[in-house]
Amino acid sequence: MHLYKMHRKITNLKKILIRRYSQAALLDQNEYTETPEYPPILDMSLKARKLREREKLHEKIKNVNTVEEKQIALNMPRYYGWKCVMLHEDKVPYNAMPMIQCYTRSHFIPIEKLPPTYTESALTAEIVVKEIKNLVEDAICIEHEGVDHSFAVTLEKPVESQKSDALANVLVKQINRIITNNLADKVPHILSAQVDYDPRHEAFWFVGGVDVPSNVIKWRKQYPWLKDRLDEPVDRPVQYLGAPFLAMRSHFPLKPILEYSEAENPEFKVPKFTYKPDTVGYFHAYRHGTNIPGYWPGDHDEFGLLSYHGRGHILNRNVSFGTEDNLEALHCQAMLASFGWLLAQANYQGFTTYNDLTYPLVTQTIITDGQLWSFYAYQLNTILMHNEKIDENPKHNICFGTKPLKLYEKVENGKVYGFNEDVLKLLVQLYLNTPEEREYDLKPYLGREEQVIADIEDDNKRCWLEKRYKHLVSNRPKHLLLPEIYLWEKIYKIEHKTRFFEPNRRPFELGINPFKRRLNEHLPPYIPKALRPYPKHKKKFETTYYPDV
Repeated sequence: MHLYKMHRKITNLKKILIRRYSQAALLDQNEYTETPEYPPILDMSLKARKLREREKLHEKIKNVNTVEEKQIALNMPRYYGWKCVMLHEDKVPYNAMPMIQCYTRSHFIPIEKLPPTYTESALTAEIVVKEIKNLVEDAICIEHEGVDHSFAVTLEKPVESQKSDALANVLVKQINRIITNNLADKVPHILSAQVDYDPRHEAFWFVGGVDVPSNVIKWRKQYPWLKDRLDEPVDRPVQYLGAPFLAMRSHFPLKPILEYSEAENPEFKVPKFTYKPDTVGYFHAYRHGTNIPGYWPGDHDEFGLLSYHGRGHILNRNVSFGTEDNLEALHCQAMLASFGWLLAQANYQGFTTYNDLTYPLVTQTIITDGQLWSFYAYQLNTILMHNEKIDENPKHNICFGTKPLKLYEKVENGKVYGFNEDVLKLLVQLYLNTPEEREYDLKPYLGREEQVIADIEDDNKRCWLEKRYKHLVSNRPKHLLLPEIYLWEKIYKIEHKTRFFEPNRRPFELGINPFKRRLNEHLPPYIPKALRPYPKHKKKFETTYYPDV
C-alpha cells in the first residue's frame, strides 16, 4: 500500500512539473500575431495517411548524404529483396514495345540521320572517315578470315546467337581502337575518356499504375476498410540487367539534344501499359535493387558517351514474328540499354526513383552484329514513375533511332565489298559529340562534405557501409533460404484447411509475412569477449550503420 501511494505521488509530481514547464514556455512566446495562424487540416483517411508516410520516406531518402547509403535505403523495406520485373537487354518478347515505352517513359522518334545537334561535326567526320576507311576494312577482313575465333559455348543461348555476338564483340573493339587512335590528337575528350570492356550495367526503379495482382486483391478482401481499394494500382519494382561489349565515359555529361523544357511537350506521347508483365512474356525474381553504371561511386569519369550492344538475340526469335517486330525489338533493346545506363548514372549523382532529375542526361547507343548497325541518341528527362507520379508527371524521355544500316555487303578472299562510308560517318559523329561542363549543381541531393562513403571520416562507419553496400549489390543468397510455401501446404492448409489437428508453426499460419522483413532486422555479428572494446565489456554485438529511413 505504501509503494502504491508513493507511486501516485511521484506521478502527480511529474504532471505538475510538466504543466509548469509548458506554461513557462508559453509565456516566452508571443501569443498574438497580425494574422491568424491555424494548424493544417489533414485528411485522416487511410489512403491519405499512407500517402503522407510514403512522402515522408521519399524525403528521408532525398536527405541521405552519400550515394551508397541512398542505394541501401532503397532496399531497406525488403530483407530478401524485391519481387522485381526482370528486363534483360537480350531478351525481348513479342510486341514488347508498348510496355518498354511505358516502363521507361520513352517517346520514340524514328530518324534517317542524326538529330540537328550533330550537324556541326559532319565535315570533320568526313575527313576522319577518309583517313580510317582502309584501316576499318583491314580490321573487318582480319576478324572474318584471318583469325580463327574460339569461344566457350554456354547452354543459356543458341550457338548461332553466341557466334554473332562474339564476332561483333571483337569487331567493335577493333573499330573503336581505330577511331579513338585517330581522334585522340584532334578531340580532347577522346584522349581523356575511359573505355570499359564488358561492363556491368544495372538499373532499378519503380513503375506505378499497373494492374493489381490477384494475390494482392485476395489479401485486401480480408479487411473491411480496404473494400473500396481492391483495384487500386500498385508499384512494380523493375530491374534491368545489361552487358554491352564496350562503353566510353567522360568527366562531363553530353550536351542535351533538346531543351529541357521540351520534355513537357504534349506531342511526345507514351502509351499507357497497365497489364501484368507476364502477359507480354516477362517474369519476376526476388533480388535487391541495384544501380550500377559499370563503375563504383566516386569515379572521376561518371558520365556515359556511348555504348555498343549485340543483336544476336534477334536470331533466336520466332520467324513468325516478322521483320517489323524484330525492328521494334531492336528499338526496345536500345531504349532499355540507354535508360538503364543513364538511370544508374543519375543514381550516382544523388537522384533516385523517388527524387527526380533536375537536368537532362544524354547517351548514345549502338546495336550491331558487325555488318548491320543501328544508331540511337537518348535524352533522359525524368525518372519519376512511381504510383503517385505516373499520371501527374508531364515529362517524357526522348529516343531517336535509325533502322539497321549495312556497313558492308560481304567479305570474300580478303576483300570487303560494298563498304558504306555513310554508316562509318554516322559512327564517327557519335565520337565527335563533345561533352560540356554544366553551370549548375550536378549533385543537388548529395551532402556537401560527404558524397560517397569514402568521404566518411569515422573508420568503423566507413568500413561497415563499404562492406554492406558491396554485399548488397552482389546479390548473394542470404544465410537462410527464401521462405517458401510448399504445394501440399497450399492445398491442404490454405485452400481447403483439412489439417486442423496440426499445430500452427509456419509463418502463414501465425499471420507473419516473412517477405515484409526489413533489411536491418537481423542479429549483428557477435563480438567475442577478448575483442570487446574496453571498458564496454557488455557490448556483445557490433554496431550497425543502416540509414535512418
